[in-house]
Formats: sequence, structure tokens, C-alpha cells
Amino acid sequence: MTSLSRTRNRNRNLNDLQREIDRVFGRFFPSSTERDGDSSSQQAVWAPRTDLVETEDTYRIHLDVPGVSKEDLTINYQDNQLSVSGERTSDRTDENEEYVRVERAFGHFYRSFTLPQTVNAENIEAAYENGVLTITVPKTEDVKPRQIEIQ
Repeated sequence: MTSLSRTRNRNRNLNDLQREIDRVFGRFFPSSTERDGDSSSQQAVWAPRTDLVETEDTYRIHLDVPGVSKEDLTINYQDNQLSVSGERTSDRTDENEEYVRVERAFGHFYRSFTLPQTVNAENIEAAYENGVLTITVPKTEDVKPRQIEIQ
């Protein structure tokens, strides 16, 4: 067995182990949609890394989705649930090539966020630039902090 063959087998074994760990964690810590029986999450192959930022006026959600066109992204808001889904396709074209290492995930993804009831759902906006999807969710006037003047 060549050194390259041993490396490929070791990488395949590590990938199998990672999938098993992900499956076990998914069973013990399901997402809100898995608990609710949403079929979208059951088909998801990967989940983009996400940052959530809160300011006085808004919540901003940044999702890393490089290699995904904005036409392949879907954003929905219903019952305080903001969901983002899409698909990244593989650029594999030659059937005669064998990948030695694959770290990038391809396929369907799904993320869901439970937002407070105090958001202004009518004015949610999304922008996509350089592989980062930014969703801006404004807060209602009721929850914005205000200075109280002392009489």
C-alpha cells in the first residue's frame, strides 16, 4: 500500500468519524426545525457559519456562504422564525479525477433563527456581498432603549 493510499484511507475514516459525531450531536441537540419535524433540515448537508450582532436598532445576521449565488438563497420569516436555505453545488467536472481531500461542504443547507416578537418583520432586509449574506432585522420602537429624563 502506497503512502498516498494510506492517506486517502485515513482521510475517509476521519470523514466517516466526523459524520458519525455530527449525527450523534444532531440526535442529542436537534435544531428547532428538527424538533418540529421540518423536512428542510433533514435534507441539509451543511450549515453556514453565522454571526449574530445586536445594536440598539437592529439584529444583524451574517452567514458565510461562499460559492453560493444569491439566486440559490431563500430567506423566509414566519411566526418569529427566520430561516435561510440554499444549495452549493460541487464544481467537480472530470469523472476520472479522484479527490484526495475534501473539506468544503456541498449540497443543501438550512439555518433557522428564533427572533423576539419585538422585531419589525415588515422591514427585514438582506444583502449579499463577497460570499457573506447579511440579514438586517430592525427592532420595533417599543424595545429600543431610551434615555429617561429625571424631573
